[in-house]
Amino acid sequence: MKRRLLAMLALSLPMALGGCGAREALVQPKGKPMPVAAYAAQKPPSAEDLLAAPMQTRPARSDDLIESSEERRSDEFELPPPN
Repeated sequence: MKRRLLAMLALSLPMALGGCGAREALVQPKGKPMPVAAYAAQKPPSAEDLLAAPMQTRPARSDDLIESSEERRSDEFELPPPN
């Protein structure tokens, strides 16, 4: 019983994963309106505007990493554990 289940899973998994990838460009379905414009917007957003990731989703790294060859600065709060 377990072999049969594993065989079915092994055969169906590649088929299921094969359907995940999109091969065509995204287009607006015919007869469906675009989303309405926001309250303060001049015009409704285009498809390219909706697909572009805002800067908040891809923030730049702002902290400086300490390289292994650099001396670490002293830590005033690194105290020995209490007895």
